[in-house]
Amino acid sequence: MAKFKILGTAASDGIAIAPAYLLTEPNLEFKRVTVEDSEQEINRLADAIEVAQGQIIKIHQIALQSLGQEEAQVFEAHLLVLDDPEFKGQIEAKITEEKVNAESALSEVANLFVTMFESMVDNPYMQERAADIRDVSDRILAALLGVSLPNPATISEEVIIIADDLTPSDTAQLNKRYVKAFVTNIGGRTSHSAIMARSLEIPAVVGTQSITDQVKDGDLLIVDALEGVILVDPTEEEIAEYQERANAYTAQKAEWAKLVSEPTISKDGVHFEVGANIGTPKDADGAVENGAEAVGLYRTEFLYMDSKDFPTEDEQYEAYKSVLEKMAGKPVVVRTMDIGGDKELPYLQLPEEMNPFLGYRAIRISLDQKEMFKTQLRALLRASTAGKLRIMFPMIATLNEFRAAKAVLEEAKQELLNEGQTVSEDIQVGIMIEIPAAAVLAKQFAKEVDFFSIGTNDLIQYTMAADRMNERVSYLYQPYNPAILTLIKNVIDAAHAEGKWTGMCGEMAGDQTAVPLLVGLGLDEFSMSASSILKTRSLIKKLDTNKMKELADKAINDCQTVEDVIALVEEAKANLD
Repeated sequence: MAKFKILGTAASDGIAIAPAYLLTEPNLEFKRVTVEDSEQEINRLADAIEVAQGQIIKIHQIALQSLGQEEAQVFEAHLLVLDDPEFKGQIEAKITEEKVNAESALSEVANLFVTMFESMVDNPYMQERAADIRDVSDRILAALLGVSLPNPATISEEVIIIADDLTPSDTAQLNKRYVKAFVTNIGGRTSHSAIMARSLEIPAVVGTQSITDQVKDGDLLIVDALEGVILVDPTEEEIAEYQERANAYTAQKAEWAKLVSEPTISKDGVHFEVGANIGTPKDADGAVENGAEAVGLYRTEFLYMDSKDFPTEDEQYEAYKSVLEKMAGKPVVVRTMDIGGDKELPYLQLPEEMNPFLGYRAIRISLDQKEMFKTQLRALLRASTAGKLRIMFPMIATLNEFRAAKAVLEEAKQELLNEGQTVSEDIQVGIMIEIPAAAVLAKQFAKEVDFFSIGTNDLIQYTMAADRMNERVSYLYQPYNPAILTLIKNVIDAAHAEGKWTGMCGEMAGDQTAVPLLVGLGLDEFSMSASSILKTRSLIKKLDTNKMKELADKAINDCQTVEDVIALVEEAKANLD
C-alpha cells in the first residue's frame, strides 16, 4: 500500500505518475511605512507596473503558443487590470492621502478588489477575476520588492507540480511535455488554472487543503484526476495498476473523439441536445471542436466586465453575430446581462446592499435601466439573421418580470423594423430557472415562455439556503438532493405539458452522476463546459430512457438522502452494457 492517500477535487481528467515538484512562492512580506514623498512612491508604483507589464506580455506570447488564443486571453485581462484607471487610481490615492508606501497601498486596494470578486458566489467568472487581481498584484509587489516570481517554464524533467495554488501565469507556462499533472491546496473546477489544465489536457486535482504540508520534493506520486485521489510513495503493484488505468483512459478518450460529429442519441433512440457554455465569441471555437450541438448559455456579461464603458450596440452586435456564425445554424441561447448587486462595474453606479445576492441585479437592473437593456436587445435582434438565436432572461421571479422584459424586446424589434433593419421571425424567448419561486410556478410560466433553462448553481443554493462557497455550510450544496430533483422534475413536466423544452446550463448538466437522473427526468438539453461534451454524449448513448425514468422516480420517491441517491445511480451505472 502507498504510504498514504490524499483526496481532493478532480479538476482536469487524467492519470499521472511522476516525482513531486514543490512550486514555492517567494517571500512577499513588507512593512507598512509612512512616507514623506508621495510622488516618489507613485513613481515606484509606475515603474513596478511597467516591469509587470513586460513580464505579462512575455507570458502571453508563451500562452499563445502552448494554449492558443482562447485561453491566452486571460493575460489580455491581466494587462487590462494593469491599465485600469480605477485600480491604479485607488492605489495612487491611498499613497497620497494616507502617506503610505506603494507596497501597502497596492496590497490594501488589491485585497478590496479580491474580496469583492470572491464574494460573487453566483457568478464563477467574476469569482475567478479575484485570481486575476491576485496574480497581477503579486507581480507588481514582487517588482516593488525586487524579488523574482516562480518560473515553471524552466522545468526540464517529468514532474507533478505541488502548490498551494497555481496562478494563471504559472499554469500558462507549464510545458505538458514535462509537467504530467498538478495538485493544489485550494481552487475549484471553475478556477482559471483548472480551465487551462483542461485546455492543455494536464491532469489536475485541486482543493486538497494540505498537499504542500504532506508531500516533499521528489516523493513519487500517482495522481488520479478521474477520482480526485493522490497516492504518495505507491507500491510497484499500485504503479502497475494505475498505469493500466491510464492506458484505458487514453483509449477511452480516443473512442470519445469518434463521437465529435455524431448526434447525442440514447440507447433506445431518443435525441438529446448537448451544448456548450461560453463566455466570449472565441469560446465558440472550442464548442465546435468538441462537437457541441448548440450553445446552451452565452454569458453576455463578459462583454460588460471586459470593457471600460458600456459596450455599444455595434460592439455587441459584432460579438453576437460572430457566435451565431461560428455555430453555423445550430441554436445559440444568449442570456441577457447578469450583472449588478455584488457584480459591480466601475462605470455603473449601484447602491450598496445588505444582501447583494438577493438584490438589485440581472433582469432587475435591465428593467430599471431600460435604455441599457434595449441597447443589448437591439444588438441581439440585429444579429438574429446570422443564425438560430434564442434569448434568455436571467433571475426571473414573477410572470410580470418576464412580460415586462418581453415588452422591451418587442419595442426594440419594432424600432429596428421601422428603421428598415431585418430581424429573424424565428427567435425563441425563454427564462433561466434559478429562483425557487419560478420553479414552483413553472406551470404558469410554461404557458408564456418558449423554453426554460435551469441554472442549478443558484437554484440549489437558494433552495437549500446555503452559500456554496462557504465551507461551513458547503455540505448543504446538494445537487442530488431529492428536493432539488423534485423541483427540476416540476419544471420539465410543466414545459412538456405545453409542448416546450427544458435545458440546463448549471454545472449539474455535465455531472456524470447527475446525467442518468436528468435523462430520466426528461431534460431535453444539457449545456456544459466544452471539454465535458464528448464524455457526456458517450454516457447518454448507453442509457435507456425508460430505465432512467424508473431510476429518477426512485431517487425522488424512495431516497431520503443525497447518499441514497448517489448509491442508487452508481448501482445503475455499474449495470450499463
